[in-house]
Formats: sequence, structure tokens, C-alpha cells
Amino acid sequence: MSARLSDYDYVLPRELIAQRPLERRDDSRMMVLHRALQKIEHRQFGELKTFLRPGDLAVLNDTRVVAARRFSDNGAVEFLFLERLRSTRWKCMVTPGRKMRVGATATIDDVCLRVEEITADGERIVAFDKDFDVYARGCMPLPPYVNRPSDESDAARYQTVFAREPGAVAAPTAGLHFTSEILSEIPHTFVTLHVGPGTFLPVRSEDIAEHRMHAERFAISPEAADKINSAQRIVAVGTTAVRVLETATRKIRLRGRIVGQAHRLPSAGGAPALQEFQSDQVEPQSGETDLFIYPPFAFRVVDALLTNFHLPRSTLLMLVSAFAGREFIFRAYEEAVRDRYRFYSYGDCMLIL
Repeated sequence: MSARLSDYDYVLPRELIAQRPLERRDDSRMMVLHRALQKIEHRQFGELKTFLRPGDLAVLNDTRVVAARRFSDNGAVEFLFLERLRSTRWKCMVTPGRKMRVGATATIDDVCLRVEEITADGERIVAFDKDFDVYARGCMPLPPYVNRPSDESDAARYQTVFAREPGAVAAPTAGLHFTSEILSEIPHTFVTLHVGPGTFLPVRSEDIAEHRMHAERFAISPEAADKINSAQRIVAVGTTAVRVLETATRKIRLRGRIVGQAHRLPSAGGAPALQEFQSDQVEPQSGETDLFIYPPFAFRVVDALLTNFHLPRSTLLMLVSAFAGREFIFRAYEEAVRDRYRFYSYGDCMLIL
């Protein structure tokens, strides 16, 4: 397991970066990786259900992408609004940064804003002259590798069909393949992680252990925690779901019956407990996580993962390498390039079992 940044690089032809989604969400190809056999299959996303078994639970991220990208009235500055601090005060990213030093001003919809502060990460704290809804006429914040302006179709397609909790500036892209019909056929629950801009920020240190993730807000409801803790196998949909689940665990001592990798507690008046053991349990909670998952990492909750294909040198590629093994992942990526899979947010997916 390598901790060197250069070991997470690969060459991708630009024409394989999906610029638009397929007409139908569930028409995506699905590469299936069987870790135990080191075997690769080429299937379609619509076949997902055939790889699930009784006792499985899919865990999806129900964050909703907000229309956080705005431009100044003269078109000279692009803003990505990240967080509302007070009624007129926002944290944002700006491009180009040289135009927006402390004290610089710009107008959006004839409302003036002024840069009050530049954070250590280069983000701007700006204040508007009056209360202003930045999302009202905003556009979807498509990733930088989508080389086109967002349009009306992206308002629907760069959003999962189950999105309900607004707050993300990037979509949990593994969930984009699901239709309402497919979701209704699969046992599932939702957690929330509001994907931040850190998902696109490059790792700059050759020793990846020196990289620090941006904190992102997450939440797990009591109902979701109960379902997760009762499941026999957890299928995380997306790296964001993985990070929530692996953040919110604790080890508890139980008395019950062990069935496979899961536990079964005796019912009231039922058979006595057979064995005492420890189990990783997910706790209902909300907060922030800056968990960075890279090899080696001991996964405590997630048993299988549905994910898209990720950028070279990215924290997401490191996470899937920790889950499936770097050599196996890179063999799969080489095969995906050779077989002309579609990459990144609007691209195809991978199921790791």
C-alpha cells in the first residue's frame, strides 16, 4: 500500500471524460470488481439488483446540490458560494483571485459585495450591501473538467432523484445512476454529507499522509442508524456515504447470535444469548468530518461500494484504492480506458464487492 502521490496517477484520454449525462440515468455501464477473486466483470447499472443478497442495505447520500455558481454583472469574476455566515455575509471561492483582494468590490444583480477577509485556504469572506439570495438566479456548479457552461438540463441531471437536503456544491455522483424505480426495488436508507469544494482540490504533498481534507457537514438520523446496524451487509453508494459511515462508528460489546458478519440479538422471551462479542455500530449524530481515507485503512462498516471513476491523484481514488487494493484498482482503470468507459461525474460506475 503506497503513500506516495505519484503512485495514484494515470493517463486518461480527454475524450473519455463525460461532458453530458446519458439520456437515461440507468443506461450507464457498471464495472464489477470481485475483491476475493480479483475478477472483473463488465455489466450494466440496471443489473445492480442481481449483485445484492438478502440482508443487504444500500446507503445513499441525500444531499441536494445548490445553484451556488454566480458571476459578477460585468462577467469578470466567478463566485462559488459555499456557506452563509450571516444574513449578508458569505464564504465563497472566486476566480480569478487576483481581482478580489481584501477591499475589492463587485456587483451581482446590481447588489454590491465587498471582500472582507481572505482565509488561509484562499476562500473569500464577502459582505453584501443588503440581504441577498445568491441561489435565486444561480447555476449548477459543474466540476471543472466539464468544459461547458451549465444549462437547464443540468439542474435536473446533476442532482440525484432522491436529493432532499440542500447544501452541497458538488453532486454525490454515484447516486446519479439511480431512477426512482430502481431505488424502490432495493432496501436502502439515507445519510447526508454536504459535498464541499475540497472534493476537487488536488493533493499537493508527495507524502499523501500530509494532506488535510476540508471539513464537510454530515448527519445520520436515528432511523438510518437502526437500519444500518441491523443490516448484514452495507453497500455504500458513493465515497461520501463511505466517509459518513466510517466517521460515525463506535465499537460496542453485545451478547447475541453471530450470523455471518452480522449480529442477531435474542428477542424478548426467545433463546438465550449464545456469545459475547464486539460490533462496530453507527451512531445517530450530526457534525463535521474531515476523514481522509487512504491505504492502509481498516473499514469498520462498509462491505461493498458503488462509485464512479475518479480523477488521477485525487483523494477519491485513494479511498477506493484503500477499499479494493491499489493494484487491483489500477488494473481495473486500465481496462476501463481500454474498453472506453465514460469517466467522472456524468460517466459510468464501478461496483466493488
